[in-house]
Amino acid sequence: MTRTYLLCLGMVLGLIPAGSQIAAQEEQQAPIRVVVDMVQLNVAVTDSKGNYISGLHPEDFTVTEDGIKEKPAIFAEGYEPARRLVDAPSAGEKVSLPDSRKSASPPGDPQDLASALAGANVFILFDTSNYMYRGFVFAQDAISDFVRSLDTADQVAFYSYSRDLSRGALLTPDRSQVLRAVRTTVAGDDAALYNCLLLTVKDTALYVGRKVIVVFSNGPDNSSMVPPEDVAELAQSTGTAIYMISTQQARLEPVSTAVFERMTAATGGKAYFAKNWREEKQAFASIRDDLQHLYSLSYYPQPNPNRGWRTITVKLVGERLSKYHIRTRSGYRPQPNRFSGGSALSAAATEVMR
Repeated sequence: MTRTYLLCLGMVLGLIPAGSQIAAQEEQQAPIRVVVDMVQLNVAVTDSKGNYISGLHPEDFTVTEDGIKEKPAIFAEGYEPARRLVDAPSAGEKVSLPDSRKSASPPGDPQDLASALAGANVFILFDTSNYMYRGFVFAQDAISDFVRSLDTADQVAFYSYSRDLSRGALLTPDRSQVLRAVRTTVAGDDAALYNCLLLTVKDTALYVGRKVIVVFSNGPDNSSMVPPEDVAELAQSTGTAIYMISTQQARLEPVSTAVFERMTAATGGKAYFAKNWREEKQAFASIRDDLQHLYSLSYYPQPNPNRGWRTITVKLVGERLSKYHIRTRSGYRPQPNRFSGGSALSAAATEVMR
């Protein structure tokens, strides 16, 4: 009965071709499961001087999506173990719209969830265009120091770009592999920042847990076909925070400066403009500190008829906490519901965090 209902529902929604019903009936041993997605927020809480506020609890936060109050399901502070606050909804109780793509290895129990939140997936995107001829080695030094300073729980990927994207080191806990990729980069030609940043965001969507892109750019974009607004929306919808470190060269073009600041703010990251190599290192150190102090706040979305952009609002509860500032992503666009088959899936709805 349940199987027939899910198959019919999938065909109505256009998710399962009608012809697949016969094949599905022949594969009685491959039950169909509903994929229940979890929306994950990385939340920074600071005072008026920019100091991080630690020691907060789940009850200190309220989260709304399109004005609908959400109940936190997973909570963690910094690199502390994640805590499960509510169980995943069963397939028969609720099907929530995902806000990103499914990981190849979704966590299926509390221990897996804690492991997924134990560190951050950090993607470094380095500008090797002709804007970088000056100060190239200093930038490599700053990136290398940043890689060494990250928490041991973090995984790191190193990409570089000029007109095209180069994936020098895929996501790995092996710091030596990443450092080799940093040292072997060479300066290229024109800069297609937004094209390459979009590809990087798509790569982050393949992973669960905290996802961060750290961009080092020495100048404006002069050859992309992709508008920065599309990049920012995809980053928000995949739960990827973008941090951008740029030099004073970018300050010479106010449009690039404004775009950098809007994009990072919308995704929950920050933008930095360094005057020299010392300030570049300070910017990387600031990002490292940010990752260490972020709160991870995840929830299963309540029923919501809105299939377009959903606005997320996070606030602190009580007069004592109202003076503090919150930084997180501002929303996401849901992706279509998915039905998955196969005995490899958990007997319960598979949790996929975005």
